[in-house]
Amino acid sequence: MRLRIAVSVTALVLLLIFGQVFALLTMYEEMEEDFILGILDEQLEYSIEVSRQSNQLVLPNTPTMKLYRLRDGEPVPAGLAPAIAALPIGNHEIFEGEREFHVAIREADGARYILSYDESEHETRVRAVSTAVIVGAILLGVLVLFLVHALAGRLSRGLEELAARVDQGRGGAAYAQAGMERELLAVARALDVAETRQAELLARERDFSANLSHELRTPLAGIRSDAEMLAARDELPETVGRRARRIVAAADRITGLAEGLLLLAREARPQLVEAIRLDEAVREAWAGLTAQRSDAPALDADIPSGALVHADPALLALVLRNLLDNALRHGEGRAVSCRVEGARLLVCDRGPGFGDGDPRRVFDRFYRSGAKAGHGLGLALVRHICQACGWRLDAANRDGGGACLEVDFGHRPGEA
Repeated sequence: MRLRIAVSVTALVLLLIFGQVFALLTMYEEMEEDFILGILDEQLEYSIEVSRQSNQLVLPNTPTMKLYRLRDGEPVPAGLAPAIAALPIGNHEIFEGEREFHVAIREADGARYILSYDESEHETRVRAVSTAVIVGAILLGVLVLFLVHALAGRLSRGLEELAARVDQGRGGAAYAQAGMERELLAVARALDVAETRQAELLARERDFSANLSHELRTPLAGIRSDAEMLAARDELPETVGRRARRIVAAADRITGLAEGLLLLAREARPQLVEAIRLDEAVREAWAGLTAQRSDAPALDADIPSGALVHADPALLALVLRNLLDNALRHGEGRAVSCRVEGARLLVCDRGPGFGDGDPRRVFDRFYRSGAKAGHGLGLALVRHICQACGWRLDAANRDGGGACLEVDFGHRPGEA
């Protein structure tokens, strides 16, 4: 911004300067022209008057002027071009190559007086003046650029400091402080109001999510317990047992949704970081997902036995469970692959993939795709945890069909 302000002001100043320079040079050129014409008129009048009195031709005393007198019947004097001698009475500008001449022609007492003035010296003066003025304007422009840049930096230093504080967070202290300039103080107060309002909204959202999750747990636990008891009664019809198991599954799904909302409402910061064997964590998460399924596909795990991840065990388990669950639901019964490439963990399925849209939309809250979509919070939880742990999360369509979810832990597994 400082540079843009400096360049803009300098451009405006240079525009004004060069406009004035052009006007001054134009006025100087006109004044020089009038001065030359005045000298020519005075010289001709003097020469004509002396010629009347003494019949002698008084020549100019400067080498830039040449005077000729041409009487009727006399030949054109040497050095005078016939074309110039034939010019009408008046003042003329003649060019010979790159040289310019002013020619003044008068008639008196039957004679024609022709005075020629070489403008080379005049042009030299004009060029010298123009060069001096333009160089001065450029130097002035450079000086203005430097001064305005320094001044803009001084004026914007407070804004830069305020931006740095906003980036770091105010940490309980207000952005508005005593001694601020009026304009900067207005911005700081607006930031204080906006951050306070945002904090209140986030607090209300977290309280609502936490209260909702807490209030749902108790009745859901009772519903699930009663449904399990019904499913265990052998004397009841099979249709009742099947419906009871469906109730248990629905209660588990609602419980998972409530827990997801509660976790999203919290900051999900790692509490206890330790070195975890990634291959064991993946197989444990997979076993938990497929324990109740007789038709579970195979897990193609290509993870070195020494691969370690430094993470909170609970958060890592939740990330792995949701990644594998997504691949299991969308893999259409085909094997799920899980491999390590450098510091990245890739979980891929062989289903229809993410389609033509942006694959990273799957990390949005409540986004659903496909016929077997869940409640739309699983991958949003994964992103929430990855952001809290400093991991990078990505999604892409797999070559040959299917989808891949990638977690970059930021260092090679096995390194401290």
